[in-house]
Amino acid sequence: MVSMIRARMVQPAWAVPVLTGLLMVAGCGGTSSTQDAGQTITVYSGQHEQTATMLVTDFTAATGIKVELRSGGEAELANQILQEGTASPADVFYAENPPALEALREKNLLSSVDAATLTAVPAAYDSPQGRWVGVSARSAVLAFNTAAASDAQLPASVLDMAGPAWKGKFGYAPTETDFQPVLTAVAKLKGADAVRQWLADLKANAKVYPDNETLVAAVNSGEIATGLIDHYYWYRLQRELGPAKTNSALHYFGPGDPGSLVDVSGAAVLASSKQAGAAQKFLAYLVSKPAQTIIGTSDSYEYPLGSGVTTSQPLRPLAELHPPALTVEDLGDGRSSLAMLQQAGLL
Repeated sequence: MVSMIRARMVQPAWAVPVLTGLLMVAGCGGTSSTQDAGQTITVYSGQHEQTATMLVTDFTAATGIKVELRSGGEAELANQILQEGTASPADVFYAENPPALEALREKNLLSSVDAATLTAVPAAYDSPQGRWVGVSARSAVLAFNTAAASDAQLPASVLDMAGPAWKGKFGYAPTETDFQPVLTAVAKLKGADAVRQWLADLKANAKVYPDNETLVAAVNSGEIATGLIDHYYWYRLQRELGPAKTNSALHYFGPGDPGSLVDVSGAAVLASSKQAGAAQKFLAYLVSKPAQTIIGTSDSYEYPLGSGVTTSQPLRPLAELHPPALTVEDLGDGRSSLAMLQQAGLL
């Protein structure tokens, strides 16, 4: 049984004033117990609501633990946890990107994840401090309208999309939390001056969209030739429209380019949780084979990361992606990216 609590959305992403500049079981997969039955945990989820709902429904069926699911923007929910502090009703925070989790970790608001849960996922996708576990992944890509360009015509680096050759032909969504890790990757690989110049060029040459859904639809319709998104937005649009009405395709930037970043959705138990045992079981479930199979077979179009499960969807295999060699710690809590976006006048 899932109790849905709707969260109020705020804009721009991550730029909530309360932050004052800061930020802003593997063993539970199939049996329930009398002790578990009747317990309730509250999950604050910045993950896509359809995916989260499928997962919590299956978790409750498997364990008897009920879930109150609060779905909303991860920035808003992270800010709310910061406001609530140790009085937060949340037991679990399920985020789309590591910066939201890292911001809470830095404030000592996250518990250590059970060791068995962490071992279900390659260590590169987990919190280095063991405070959250990676659940799924996605890749930054360039969607392009096939009538406006071909894959061979597109550059190897996302930085080139801000150049004069693509003036008026490139779109992006700077308030999306998915964009900020790419910006951090540019800074880590190319330096702060390169980020500032790239953002200035984007502001002059590119078109801003409010979100990735609007952007990928604009690319498909021919309103804009290209757009930077995470891969699953394109696959969801293709599912919705059907192949005959899909007038776009995906371009993958070159190996090691910041535009090839692979980002992680992860989950953590709040240190203030009054249901820590049940919350830890939910994290263990998320990386177990049943949950990872849901992710790998559903229309979330994300890459499962745990228990050796691979996607059955027609995605480019995760092993064939060549992201930049950046760690979770390199991507940090997103503060620097927010500051650069604000300085550029994009937030």
